[in-house]
Parts: sequence; C-alpha cells; structure tokens
Amino acid sequence: MVELKGEEIEIIHLWSTPRSLSTSLLYSFAQRDDMEVLDEPLYPNFLRITGVERPYQEELLSKMESDGNKVVNEIIFGPGQKKYRFCKNMASQRVLDLTNELMKKGKHCILIRNPLDVLPSFDKVSPPSFMELGYASLVNIYSELCEQGKSPPIIDGTLLQEDPEGTLRGLCEDLGIPFQAAMLKWEAGPKAFDGLWAPYWYKSTHKSTGFESPRKYPVQFPPTLYNLLEQCLPFYNMLRSHVKRSGIMSLRPELPVPANEKLLVWVGDEIVPRESAKVSVLDSVVQGGDAVWEGLRVYNGKIFKLEEHLCRLFDSAKALAFSNVPTRQQVKDAIFKTLISNGMFDDVHIRLTLTRGKKETSGMSPALNLYGCTLIVLAEWKSPIYENDKGITLVTATTRRNSPNNLDSKIHHNNLLNNIIAKIEGNNANADDAIMLDKDGYVSETNASNIFLVRKGRVATPHADYCLPGITRATVMDLVIKEGLFLQERRISLSEFHTSDEAWTVGTIGELSPVVKIDGRTVGDGCIGPLRTKLPRCAVKQPLANLCGNHYSGESLIRG
Repeated sequence: MVELKGEEIEIIHLWSTPRSLSTSLLYSFAQRDDMEVLDEPLYPNFLRITGVERPYQEELLSKMESDGNKVVNEIIFGPGQKKYRFCKNMASQRVLDLTNELMKKGKHCILIRNPLDVLPSFDKVSPPSFMELGYASLVNIYSELCEQGKSPPIIDGTLLQEDPEGTLRGLCEDLGIPFQAAMLKWEAGPKAFDGLWAPYWYKSTHKSTGFESPRKYPVQFPPTLYNLLEQCLPFYNMLRSHVKRSGIMSLRPELPVPANEKLLVWVGDEIVPRESAKVSVLDSVVQGGDAVWEGLRVYNGKIFKLEEHLCRLFDSAKALAFSNVPTRQQVKDAIFKTLISNGMFDDVHIRLTLTRGKKETSGMSPALNLYGCTLIVLAEWKSPIYENDKGITLVTATTRRNSPNNLDSKIHHNNLLNNIIAKIEGNNANADDAIMLDKDGYVSETNASNIFLVRKGRVATPHADYCLPGITRATVMDLVIKEGLFLQERRISLSEFHTSDEAWTVGTIGELSPVVKIDGRTVGDGCIGPLRTKLPRCAVKQPLANLCGNHYSGESLIRG
C-alpha cells in the first residue's frame, strides 16, 4: 500500500470527556475502508505533565512517545496509508504546552455525555477529578474552534445510543465525508489499536458489537460525587445546547426576534444569560403558580407607568401575604440594570415576576418558604403582539372568568390557567384572543386584555369586578374623557359587543388593538373605527410616559 504524506491525510480530531462512548465511536470509525485510527496518542504527555497516577503509567511512558509536540507532528500529522485519520482525544489531554497546529489543522468534532452517567462509570475504575473529566477543557476547545471560524459538530453519547445511524450520518455530513454502513457494527474483543490502558477501561466496550441502547433506568448516583456533578453540569449543558439530533439542531426553535436569543435576565439577585435563567424546582412558582407579576413597556428610554405597576405588584404581594419582599428600590434597580445590560431603550416589553420564593421542601404551605422572594426581570425586544393597523378577531370562550368568590382578579397573580384555557379556545378557533364572560354571562375581558366598545358615539367598558382593572385601561379611560367623549363603566352583554360600532382591547402586551370581528360578526364596517383613530398608539404611550416614566438611560444612572 502506498504511504501518504501527513499533509495528504485528512485528520479528524475527536474531543471528548471520558466514559462518553468515545471508544465505541473509535471502533465505529475504524470499520471504514478509508480510515485509520489513533487511540489517545496524547495520553502519555498528559500523565507526564500532570503527574496523575495510574497503574499502567510506567509501562505507558516507556512504550509510547510522551513528548506532546512530537506526538502532534510525527504521529497525529505523520504519514499514513489511508485517506482519513480519526484521532480520539480526551479534552483534558490538551495541555498548555502543545503546539497551536493541533487546533488549526484538520477537522474537529466533540462528543459529550451527561455527567450523571459519566461520574459513576469513571468512579468504578478510579476516583474522578474535575480536571481529568475535562468538561471545562471541552468548553474551551469548543470556544477556541468557534473563534477560528471552525464551529465543530457536537454529538451526545445518549443520542448516539438511541439513534446510531442517524447520529453518525449527521456527523459524517458535518465532517464532509460519506457515511458507511460498516460503521454500525464491529467484532467483539480487544483491537490492535487499543491503548495500553484498555484492560482497565474498555471491558464493556470489548463485549460490544455496536452501539447499545441506553439503560432504561440509571444506576444509583453516589452522593459522594454530588459536588463534582454540580461543577460539571453547567459545562455539559452549555455544550448540549449546541447538539445536533440527526443533523437538525435540537431544542433551538427559531425565535420571532433573533436578538432575543442572547438576552440577559435578572433571576434572584443576579443577571444571567437566557439559557441559564432558571428558578429552583422548589420555588413556589413551580410548586403552585404562587407568584405575582407585571407587564411593562419601554418607550424612548422610559418605562411606561412604572410607579403604578410597582404599586400593583406590591399590593398583590401583600394580598398574598408574601414575606421577605425586596424593597421598591431593589426592584427598580434590578429592572434598570437588566435593561442597561441588554442595551434596551425602546420597543421593549418586560415581564416582571415576584415569586414567594424557594421552599425548604415540596409542599403547599407558605411556612415552608424560608429563603425570601425570588425576583425575575425578563426584558425582550417585543413590539405589540397584535396587528393593530389591521385589527384583531375575537371569539367567546365557554370558560368563565374567575369570580372574586374564588380568586380575586385584582390580585395580579401567576395562576393563569383560567385565562390559558380560554386562550386555547381562541387558538382552536383561529382567533387572536377569546372574550371571557362572568358568571352571569356579561362580558368581563379577553384572556389577555381589557375591552371597550363604542356604540353611537358612546364608549363603554365592563366593570372590573371579575377582571384586573388594567393600568392601560385606566390610561385609555382618561384619554377618552380628555377627548370629550362619553364614557360608561357598566355591565355589558355579549350582544352589545356583537352590534357595536367599534371595539378595542387594551393592555401592555398589545397596547390599543382595534377589534374587527367577534364570533364571526363584523364589528362596524370591519375597519378601524373613527374613535380608535383618535387614540393612536402615540397618544396612549406618550403623555403619561412623560409624566410617570423613569429615565434609566441617562449618564448619571449608568455611572452610578
């Protein structure tokens, strides 16, 4: 067979954590007729430099090259006889003294596995350490390759077990090599290219003839490894967010506003990236929807009606007997810091949430909440969610709005199933939202907003007995009066909305939205009505934003 020069061979570098099916993947690539393989050629260099002790260490250092740069230049990039060379490496074995050529030449891919599975498996052979597991090193490798413009494909060992062919086909496609069916099977037993450490680490792999299905149930996790698990999981989760499933990005849908993919979110007492913005499974909002919230909008560096929203937030928290509530200034600071960190100064919606906080154990009683409230500030670039220049359609839900006898809607709480069920009805009818009636059959609001109608030049809105008396609702009522229009707050039947000349929904999320159809009936002439035209978006947002908004983009605040 003709020997090829090193530069004529295409090198495929696999970077992995130990006990992640990397040896099985090595065996898989070894079945190809165009591939030669190397099993951790940098391992001796790693042992020499780090001083990690292994029972086979002396034999390994005497029989294998332990100068890392010689290994890179003469073995990894050395001459060979096949078109491709697959080089299996542990991420921890990429130590600092290695030449940069290792990362610059060839193609790279990354194999990961959940540390919940890795740690017990490693512990059967040797006590694991954070350094040798290499999760942080793997993230560094990924970041460095991305900076070079060579974003490597990442595969997860569990997905490789669940769908070997699909995962391998996707990996081969990403590496620019043809898939070969031979990669799915191999003969049991040791291989000539196994490292000297194989008797210690490869026992289960030597029994295999292919990628075996993952365990239905995991092994019991040793409590002694819990702290190490906490150290490794953030790195694994970061890499897992970039895993491909059969060539398709997993769990990463395209966002309506791509800029929102890289948000900074306030959770608890700190700002964290969107993917790290999580609350405890013991938080009351998870345990029972036990939280209060506000929706805020930002216009030209000001937050619309901030003080009014904060008053309602704290009133709701008091009504629900929250304890250890953050101060008003602490909430403001969290909002301003979040907005400034994201560079958000206009056309922004904020979901401000205050939960009762984390419990010491699962349960309903607030007496279990011993950690104080959890504050969440989620700010997104988000325009009004409805097409306000065209109008929206509504249907009437069969789900009735909560009565104050059950759960007072004046408490702005997170227990929104009543509204969500109505919204499902609206979605099923292909409507923008759903009207909700009170127990007596009168209109209360929609699942998301307050509602108004116009009949013969008179404006009316339902009493806020069964619904939240919205802050935007109050703003619109003030503007209607300032326009010299007649305004009523009263019980309104559904048929009055069906026969109205105009109808609007109002709320922070959608602002002032004209309704053009209700339950299949055209409202007025089906166009935006003349009174709605008198109350344009700027009329709603501007006057009171100037009066009640809080600047957060000024130099003094940023410097402070």
